[in-house]
Amino acid sequence: MTGTILQRVRTGHGGDAEGEAPGRAETPGTFQTSEIDISVIVPVHNCRPYLDRCLTSLLIQRVSREIVVVDDGSTDGSADLLALYAAYHRGVIRVVRQEHSGGAGRPRNVGISHARGRYVFFCDADDYLGPEALERMLAMADRNDSDIVLGKIVGHDRRAPVSMFRQSAERAPLGESAVYNSLSCFKLFRREMLERHTIRFDETLVVGEDVVFTAHAYCHAAVISVVADYDCYHLVARPDGSSIMQRTGSRDPVSWLRMIRRPIELVVGHVGPGALRDHLLRRHFRLDAFGSLGRPFLEAGEVQRKEIAAEVADMCDRWLTDGVRDRLTLIDRSRISALQDIDRLVRLAHIESAVVRRELTGLRWDGEGRLVVSGRVALSAPAQGDRPELVCGGLALVLRMRHDGAGAPADLVVPVTGDCDGFTGLIDVAGLSSGVWDVHVTVECEGVTRLARLGSDRDGLVAQPVPRMVGGVIALPYFTRPHGNLSLDVGGHVVSVPAGVRLTGTRWTAGHRLRLDGEVTVGAGLPGAHAVRRLVWRERCSGRERHEPVTVWAGGAFATRQAVGRLGPGTWDAYLELDLGGPPARFRIEVEAERLVPPRTWWRGLVRWSVRPYATAGKGRLSAVVRVFTPRAFVKRILR
Repeated sequence: MTGTILQRVRTGHGGDAEGEAPGRAETPGTFQTSEIDISVIVPVHNCRPYLDRCLTSLLIQRVSREIVVVDDGSTDGSADLLALYAAYHRGVIRVVRQEHSGGAGRPRNVGISHARGRYVFFCDADDYLGPEALERMLAMADRNDSDIVLGKIVGHDRRAPVSMFRQSAERAPLGESAVYNSLSCFKLFRREMLERHTIRFDETLVVGEDVVFTAHAYCHAAVISVVADYDCYHLVARPDGSSIMQRTGSRDPVSWLRMIRRPIELVVGHVGPGALRDHLLRRHFRLDAFGSLGRPFLEAGEVQRKEIAAEVADMCDRWLTDGVRDRLTLIDRSRISALQDIDRLVRLAHIESAVVRRELTGLRWDGEGRLVVSGRVALSAPAQGDRPELVCGGLALVLRMRHDGAGAPADLVVPVTGDCDGFTGLIDVAGLSSGVWDVHVTVECEGVTRLARLGSDRDGLVAQPVPRMVGGVIALPYFTRPHGNLSLDVGGHVVSVPAGVRLTGTRWTAGHRLRLDGEVTVGAGLPGAHAVRRLVWRERCSGRERHEPVTVWAGGAFATRQAVGRLGPGTWDAYLELDLGGPPARFRIEVEAERLVPPRTWWRGLVRWSVRPYATAGKGRLSAVVRVFTPRAFVKRILR
C-alpha cells in the first residue's frame, strides 16, 4: 500500500487513531461482524468543486455508516477540504491519501481494504445520493438478506440505466430480469461476499474497471434486490467534461471490446452452460460487441473498422452460442453474417443510426368506430462518411400497451395502405383490451425494422379526436406530455373521461325516498345501459358511502330512489358511477336549483329528521344535508 493516512478517527468501538498504520482487510474465512452497516467509499481526484455536495449527501444518510474517502493524489485543494471534513466529523469520515494512480480502480480497492461495514457502497466524488438512498437500500437488503441492492440511478446531463428500474423487486432473478444490464458499481454490495470471493477492481483498467468488478459480484450474488421507487444515485456530468468517462476517446471501441472479454470470461468461468449464461452473455454481445458496430463503427477510420470487426468476430467464435443468438435482434443477427463484409456492416450501422422522420398527417374516427391514422415516414442516415440513400420498404403501425413490468401483452401490428410518402392505418378499437396503448410506426429497410413513436411531429391541421364509446368501452385518443406522441386510452385509465350527468327532475316519494331523474352523456355519445353501475352518496367528512341501484332507459335517461333516512347525519355528495371498460368512473351529478324539491322533515318516534337537498355554489352539483335532532340534543339546547 503506497498511501498514507491523513485522518483515521475512532468510530466509538476500536477505530485506528490518526497516524497509525492502515488497517488490513479480513482474509477469507476470518470475516468479522461490524456495528457499522454501510461503508461508503469515495475515490477523489481533483474534485474540489463537487465535494461539498457529495459529502453532505452522505452525511445526512440516516444509517449507521462510515465514509472512507481515498484521495488519489489530488492537486486542486481537495486534500485540505477533506481534512477539514474529517476533523469536523470524527468517527464518520476517514481520509486515506495515496499517490495518483490514474484511475478509480486502485482507490476503490484501498477503500475496500479500510471498510468495516456490513455493506459497501461506492460513490464518485462528483455524484451524490438522495437523502433516503442508503436507508431504503439497507432496509431492502435486511428484509431479503441481499448480496447486491440496486438503487435507482438518475442522470444529470448523463445517460442513466432505465430497464432494471421499472419497478422495485425484493428478489430479482439474475436470469429473468434486467439487473445485469447495469454494470456500474454504484450499488450496495455485501462486504463479506466481496472478501470471500476476492472481488476487486482491475487496477490496470482506466475505463471499464467497474464493469469487471460488478460482473464478478453478480456471479456470486445469491439475492439481488432493486429499489426503483426512489431516486437513490444522482449521476452528474461535469460542465468542463474533465471526468474520465467524459473525455474524448475514453471509450475507444477496440479497447472497450478487449476489456469486455474479462467480464465475459468471469461469466463463463462461474456460470455453467445454459439459459442463465446465455442471458448474461446476450448483454455483452448486444450492448458491448454489437454496440461497437453501430455509431462508433461509423465514426471509426477504415483500419479501425477492420479491427473492430475482427474483435467482434473472435468473440462470436469463442462465446456465441445458439441460446445467445436466439436472444438477439434481427439487425444483430444480420451483423453476425456480415462480419467479413465491412461495407455491409457500415450500411447496417447507417440503417440502425438513421433518424426515423415521421409525421402524423391525419387522425379521425370513421363511421364504424375505427380510428383512422395517416402519416408519412422516411429514414435519414447520419452524417458520418458517405451518407447512403436508404430506401424504405414494409410499413405498419404497432400498438404497444403500457404495463407495470409483469406479463406485458404482445404488440399489436396494424397493417397500413399506401407507402412512405403517405400511409393510412385503421385501428379497430373494439379489438383492444382495456389499457393505455402507445402508437408506433415501423419501417423496414434491407431486412432491418426500425420502430418510432408517432405523433410528436404532425400537420398543423391534425386535431385530437373526441372520445368515443365503442362496444361499451370509452376510447380516448390523446397526445402525451411533454413529447406530444399519440396514445390511445381504452377505458379511461390516465385520461379524464368527459362525461356529464344532469338531473331533469326530483321529487319525494313514499317512505321519505328522494327520487332522481336524469340524463347521462359520455363524450359526444351515450353510454349503454350496462355502463351505469349505481348511485353513490359519499359523506363529505368521514368518507362513508351509501349505494343505490339505478334504472336506465334508452337515450341515456336514468332514475333512482334514495331512502335518505338511511344516510345518517352529515353532508352527502351525489355521484353516478359508470363502468366504461376501465376503472370505475364517478361523476358528480349536476342540478339546477329550481329543479330541487324543498327540504323534508319528519319524526321517527321522538327523533326528528330533516333532509335538505341543495345545489353547490358555482358548479351546481347535487348534495344533501341530513340532520337528526334527538330529545337529548333538545335538552342540551335548552340548558345552554
